[in-house]
Amino acid sequence: MDALDKALKGGVLDYNEADFKLVDQTVEKNTQIINEINYQNHTIDERRELFSRLFGYQVPSTSDIKAPFNADLGCHTFVKGNVFINKDCFFMDLGGIWIDEGAKLGPRVSLITVNHGEAPAERRTLITKSIHIERNVWLGTGVTVLPGVTIGENSIVGAASVVTKDVAPNSVVVGSPAKKIRDVRG
Repeated sequence: MDALDKALKGGVLDYNEADFKLVDQTVEKNTQIINEINYQNHTIDERRELFSRLFGYQVPSTSDIKAPFNADLGCHTFVKGNVFINKDCFFMDLGGIWIDEGAKLGPRVSLITVNHGEAPAERRTLITKSIHIERNVWLGTGVTVLPGVTIGENSIVGAASVVTKDVAPNSVVVGSPAKKIRDVRG
């Protein structure tokens, strides 16, 4: 199993491993696609095709991802239909990001699936945990979601919140760290 597969399954990766060359090569290749997305004008269909190349599968025709966009890896993001991702989002997707049907992400949302070992001697060690954004979730402007978090169906995360733990379905959460303030109305 190579480093990309290990990272997607989650766990501890020693960045000194020889197979991390594959990660670096993938980052370099996908950076070229990201630059094409960000530095040239495209129609929504052209942009969707570029994102399909980046992610490695056909992005649904009902989903719209705006530029500029940035990712560390790019090919461990999985987007379903009717998803809207606004401008200037950053996905650190080495550990895997799943965005379900109908999710909406505001501008400058950061989804981070990678952390480092805490001890100084372990800081080159990568710890990956996937992020799951369930059906009809709405992430406000500037939200940051940390590794291993699932945001439950229909939930709303208020602008500038930092989500450090799972969010129950039908919840409204705000703050840093994000805390539930009420249930979704309606």
